[in-house]
Amino acid sequence: MNAQTEKFHIDGPVGQIECALDRPDAGTPVRGIALVAHPHPLFGGTMDNKVAQTLARTLVQLGYVTYRSNFRGVGTTSGTHDNGIGEQDDLLELLGYMRAQPGQADMPLVLAGFSFGTFVLSHVAKRYQEAGGAIERMVFVGTAASRWEVAPVREDTLVIHGELDETVPILSVYDWARPQELPVVVIPGAEHFLHRKLHILKRIIVDAWR
Repeated sequence: MNAQTEKFHIDGPVGQIECALDRPDAGTPVRGIALVAHPHPLFGGTMDNKVAQTLARTLVQLGYVTYRSNFRGVGTTSGTHDNGIGEQDDLLELLGYMRAQPGQADMPLVLAGFSFGTFVLSHVAKRYQEAGGAIERMVFVGTAASRWEVAPVREDTLVIHGELDETVPILSVYDWARPQELPVVVIPGAEHFLHRKLHILKRIIVDAWR
């Protein structure tokens, strides 16, 4: 992501998990920790996907120590694609690692995902909170509601979607959000990967934190 990105591995349920860590600039007050989840690995998704990187950069700018990881079978992460099930276990392992770092046990936590990453994170959040974990806020981009069973989320989740998304039609996101009374922020003219619209994504998130 940038010259300051730290790459490392942790032990997961089926082997090593490749991770990346970005910290706010020196002198920037740290307000919490964040975890970003990437799009579908069988369609080229990695933790270096440009939407995932934009989420990470924005959260770092907002003062969050931000972690990403590659899902199973991607990069140097062990295992094979598990349809989002084993991937939940891996992200929960990473969350445990994050909480175990000095000073991070009680920091506010943000979860942010793109596409397939929203499906995985929705269930991670559910399991994490059921186990007593606290989440400050969630950010979902390109929520994969037409393809997977995305779990219900917190009422203050920031849901952002492209108007012209053909991968996940926006009507399916409305159908998922409606019973939860979740607002959906629409980026006009944007497709799934938000080509030439990433600056708008960043602006929406920064504005939501003001």
